[in-house]
Amino acid sequence: MANVAVIGAQWGDEGKGKIVDWLSARADVVVRFQGGHNAGHTLVIDGVTYKLSLLPSGVVRPGKLAIIGNGVVVDPWAFLDEIARVRALGVAVTPDNLIVAENAVLILPLHRELDVARESSNSVQALGTTKRGIGPAYEDKVGRRALRVVDLKDFVSLPQKIERLLAHHNTLRRGSNLPELDGAELLALLKEVAPKILPFAGSAWRRLDEVRRQGKRILFEGAQAVLLDIDHGTYPYVTSSNTVAGQAAAGSGCGPRDIGFVLGIAKAYTTRVGEGPFPTELTDEIGERIGKVGAEFGTVTGRKRRCGWFDAVLVRQTVITGGIDGIALTKLDVLDGFKTINLCTGYRLDGREIDFLPADATEQARCIPIYESIEGWKESTRGARSWVDLPATAIKYIRRVEELIGAPVALLSTSPEREDTILVRDPFVDR
Repeated sequence: MANVAVIGAQWGDEGKGKIVDWLSARADVVVRFQGGHNAGHTLVIDGVTYKLSLLPSGVVRPGKLAIIGNGVVVDPWAFLDEIARVRALGVAVTPDNLIVAENAVLILPLHRELDVARESSNSVQALGTTKRGIGPAYEDKVGRRALRVVDLKDFVSLPQKIERLLAHHNTLRRGSNLPELDGAELLALLKEVAPKILPFAGSAWRRLDEVRRQGKRILFEGAQAVLLDIDHGTYPYVTSSNTVAGQAAAGSGCGPRDIGFVLGIAKAYTTRVGEGPFPTELTDEIGERIGKVGAEFGTVTGRKRRCGWFDAVLVRQTVITGGIDGIALTKLDVLDGFKTINLCTGYRLDGREIDFLPADATEQARCIPIYESIEGWKESTRGARSWVDLPATAIKYIRRVEELIGAPVALLSTSPEREDTILVRDPFVDR
């Protein structure tokens, strides 16, 4: 039996929440290992919709341990608000079933303000962030001036740490025409929130080591996706953390050998939120149809997603850079009723054909997709729970996707409902 890491294989919004929730029935522990509350996972369980941002998707299942790892940046106020929302839906969230790594970095109000100022500035290139302070918090982490969850335990040394942090931020704020911050005010805010968050704080790496030694199954849950990875994504239109499977180890405090199977999540088509190149984007009525049928609006921001045909070039690349062993293909039902469906098999760049996405953003923007047309299907695939429920042409489409991306489809999702899932290969068992 293997522990499993789940990552997005496109630009995010692939349906990781449902797949992680579905897999968590087979897991004992679910761990978030990067990102922050800029993530958005929607779960539909027995007709109840849960919209999660920071909490691991497994938290909605009784009897599971949820862990927010050290690779996550944590906004204490957003964290508490989200707990209140899921509790209102009848979900029990306590320090017994949720641990926040004490070495996780905090997102503070100053991070959100800086994020908004940058994205709103006419003199700075907009990157399409969620304006929740994720990037500035990671900057402080790398700059070794960030405040961490564990710092909330020591209000003797905290004022000095705040002073060091504000020495940097007040300089930035002056340049952004923002008022300088008073350390005493920030200290007061942290003193107020500390008693509410500290009961959840703990040594996540030690707890993970304990459950690993007990032979329990661990599910590592990623946010965003490989094409938004700070190193391997469409830079600079990326998130501020590593989203590949390798981060599951670093962001939770375990070794890479503790991850046995990497499951990449990919839609049967492609979407993107925010700015950046998108070779297969459809700005016509087909793109509008996909967006409408697929309900393509961001869970966190409500922003309309850009839609296009499945890009096998991109997913083949993320299979390699993300370390993906198998794919969970989602939203196949959105393609129901198309007479023909296009698959991107390569690009034409400045007169030559290539089979990869260039690293340079300007070259990415000049990539023209090369399409292969596949016969569509008239029958509905929505709610299918076995291969025999699928039209032959839909199966042919899936097999062609597998060939083009160089990875098998391990799971197939045919609706947002948890049980509308076809299991081809169990990531926890089949290696």
